[in-house]
This record gives sequence, structure tokens and C-alpha cells, in this order.
Amino acid sequence: MAKYNYDVVVIGSGPGGEGAAMKACKDGKRVAIIEKYTQVGGGCTHWGTIPSKALRQSVQRVMQFNRDPWFKQACGGSIHLSYPQLLSTAEEVIRKQVRMRSAFYDRNELELIYGTASFVDEHTLSVTHKSYKTRKITAEKFVLAPGSRPYRPDDVDFDHSCIYDSDTILDLKITPKTITIYGAGVIGCEYASIFQNLGVKVNLINTRDSLLAFLDDEIAHALGHYMRSEGVVIRNGEEYENVETTDKSVTLCLQSGKKITSDILLFANGRTGNSQGLGLDKIGVKADGRGQVKVNSNYQIEGHEHIYAVGDIIGYPSLASAAYDQGRFAATHLVFGACDEQLVEHIPTGIYTSPEISSIGYTEKELTEQKIPYETGYSRFDALARAQITGETQGLLKLIFHTETLEILGVHCFGGQAAEIIHIGQAILAQDGPANSLMYFINTTFNYPTMAEAYRVAALNGLNRLAP
Repeated sequence: MAKYNYDVVVIGSGPGGEGAAMKACKDGKRVAIIEKYTQVGGGCTHWGTIPSKALRQSVQRVMQFNRDPWFKQACGGSIHLSYPQLLSTAEEVIRKQVRMRSAFYDRNELELIYGTASFVDEHTLSVTHKSYKTRKITAEKFVLAPGSRPYRPDDVDFDHSCIYDSDTILDLKITPKTITIYGAGVIGCEYASIFQNLGVKVNLINTRDSLLAFLDDEIAHALGHYMRSEGVVIRNGEEYENVETTDKSVTLCLQSGKKITSDILLFANGRTGNSQGLGLDKIGVKADGRGQVKVNSNYQIEGHEHIYAVGDIIGYPSLASAAYDQGRFAATHLVFGACDEQLVEHIPTGIYTSPEISSIGYTEKELTEQKIPYETGYSRFDALARAQITGETQGLLKLIFHTETLEILGVHCFGGQAAEIIHIGQAILAQDGPANSLMYFINTTFNYPTMAEAYRVAALNGLNRLAP
């Protein structure tokens, strides 16, 4: 009789949990995955990436229609859809994602257990669910992939009808006239773009001195300039003092003395790892103030090497794509005792504002601090035939390359399809030696007209800067 019920138990069915469970299962382990929600997919599928990006896509379609005078004339005017109407388009995408991921588990005979898991001891979990009595399951090894949730300070009443976080904003039943967004990180900027494009007056409160400081300065400035030109009011370097509410409005009181009143408040100032409730204290594991745990290079919790953790619960880079890879790498080490694979050095950043942003590699500031000689090349989207055809002429592609070797050091894109365009640069930047060169883009024939042509234009622009 087996000592444990399972070889491996994975907590959480988001990208990290799915990656770990599927890898361990395919390598012959008896695997169970525990999901506390009613469907698989985690926060990525139900409250984060999928619904927010589906919402953005619907808004983009409306904007594209309203921007074309021929369409408006043929249909008798502009299209105006409410926030709930646009959000409903995400529901079918979520259903498809759930069906697909559920089929993965069924096809591989991986046991899916719905319920809330908590450690009893080093090898035992207590799983509770409203439809059955609490049960205990044991496993030789565990992978923690519970994801994260929006950070909620205790002095903000999130039960009030005018106050939302990035999860509950997906339940908003109206299109507000005004919104204040506290937190100008990736989520805050994305929702600022969405609501601005719906014609909502947006106040974006940034706790830092500049928008998205991890980006190349030129790209961050381009985003800020465009958002302001579209009517978003951005206030940098502000912290909230308290929040005041009435039945129909909310006022954000800032430490600077400003008071900003709007129909709703979206509090989007960071996230917290879902470590609470896992019973980690019972096995001597401590999470930090943001609910995150520390792991080694193999994703093992120190002092508890049979327990792995991946995804948002371990912090950076907190990306769905990276979490899936972390899950696979953790499971590989769990099964074989070693894993030669690791996250790539340069992970692309995708920010789905309007226009969107994507970057990979070094910024100008980083290279200047390291005293690495570089030059830049640009392609403005308004000069590209494909952008003129689609009407998405706002934006640019920026290449940063070594002045002597012509090695690509960074690729930064602001504009339509940026998150897709970046992958061409990623492929070249990842090469070693002569294969990573500005000359690749100059000597390669791209389809015409395409947005990929921006690489050739930017490379020629940069090479011309080196000419005597």
C-alpha cells in the first residue's frame, strides 16, 4: 500500500499550477490538483489577464469603427456600448478557456479536487468544500501555485458600492461618468486606457514620480503624453490619506491636501500572494508582508525542500507566461532531482494600454549606468503603410544596439500590436555572437505591408546615425 495518497499535490490551477501538474503527470507521477474556485484556470482566466484583455479588445473594436467615417456614415452614426455590454464579450472566452483546461486534466487522468487546502503537517493537507465533509490527503511533495489577489489596505471600505479593486471592477454594472484610479502600475494604466476610451473622465493617481519607471524613459513618456492628450489627468508622487464616501460618490483625500471626487474608485496599488489560509504557519513557513514566500533557484522553500512554490506567491516577474514555465521547471526538479532549464534572461514586458507597450532587454538608462556604448534606431508608425491601412498610426519601435558590435541590446515598442511585434526582436536578442546583430533586420526581407517592417526601418535609421 502506498505511503501517500499522491506523489504530488498541486495547489492552484492557474498557469503555474497547470504547468507543474501537467509536467509531473506526464512524467509518470500520481498527481492531484486542488482548486478553491468553482472552475479551473485561476485568477489569470477569471479575474485578470483574460477578462481585462477581452474587455480591451472590445473597446478597441468600437474605437476602430467610430474612427472610420465611412463605417459611421453607412451605419448612421457612432457606436456607443456600455461597460457591462463590452465586458460580456469576455464570458465566452472564459468558457472556452475553462473547457480547454478541464480537458487537459481529463485526458491525462489527473485528479482535480475542488476545495480549500490547508497544511496539517509536512505531508498532509486538509481540504474543505461546501459539498462534502473535510477530507485529508497526503503527498510526498507539493507545489504551491495559489496566485495572488489585489492588495486591500484595512482603512479602505471595499464593501462600499463605489469602491472596487481589479477583481471586483469586473462586476461593475454601470458605465461611470468619472473614475479615480489609485495606483499607476501596469493594471492601473491599463484600466485608465479602457475607461478613457469609453469616454469616462479618468483621474490616475501615481504614488511614484513617473509612470512605469521600469520602462525605457522615452516609452514611458510617450504613454504619459498620449494619455494626457486623450484627457486622462495624471497626478504623480501622491499618497492617499483616507477615503470618504457618500451613497453615490467617493472622495480620495491625498496627503498633499488634494481631494478628488468621482463616481467610483478603483484601488489598484499592488497585489498580495494568496498564502493566507494555506496553514503555512503549521509547518514553519513564513510569508512576508505581501503574502510571498522565498524559494531557491529550484523553486523549493528553504528548509522544506519537498514543497515548491511558483507564480505570484514568489513575486517577480509575476507574469502568467513565466509562472507556467516556473511550474514546469519546478516539476522537472521534483521528478528528476535536477532541472537544466531556467527562465530566459530577458522576458518581454507586455502592457495592454491603448496603444499597448512591450519591451525587452536593456533601457537607455541601464546602459548609461553600465557605461556601455550604444546607439538607437527608430521607426515611427505613422510612416508605415500597414499602420496607415489599419489606422493605428500612433506609436514607434525603438532599437538599442552596441555601437561597435551592432549587437541588439534592447527593443522597445509603443503602439498597436506591440506585444506581438516584440517577439521578432526577442528572437534576435536571444542569439549569441554574430547572429545577434542589427544587420539581421537590414538584410532580411519582410512581408510588405506589415508592422514587422518597422524593424528594417528602425535598423536603417540606427545605422545611418553611425555614418560619418
